[in-house]
Amino acid sequence: MQSKEIVDIVVQALEDLKGKQIVVIDVHDKTSVTDYMVIATGGSARQVKALAENVVEKVKQQGQRPLGTEGLENGEWALVDLDVVVVHVMQQDTRNFFDLERLWQGTEQHRAKQMQSDPM
Repeated sequence: MQSKEIVDIVVQALEDLKGKQIVVIDVHDKTSVTDYMVIATGGSARQVKALAENVVEKVKQQGQRPLGTEGLENGEWALVDLDVVVVHVMQQDTRNFFDLERLWQGTEQHRAKQMQSDPM
């Protein structure tokens, strides 16, 4: 299964259970760890857990096995590792604090600066 297909399944699984602020970040040229990050917000610990579990269930139905999950116990921040797609589901305060979107944007800006000051 292609990474874009997995992203589509993940986004649909998050939308099915009313995940909010769903963002897809293409990171394939920024890291070798994954191709895409999907970030979503859940309104409570219970919803964060349900969103992450729904992602796992929907990708399994399509024959994709998650490499692992983290954070399902407390529901503040859950991570689902699908190899080519990593899914982060967080409560709003946690999402605001870690601000993964800005972190990845900052990494991109830092690399661009290095390339300008360090030409090959």
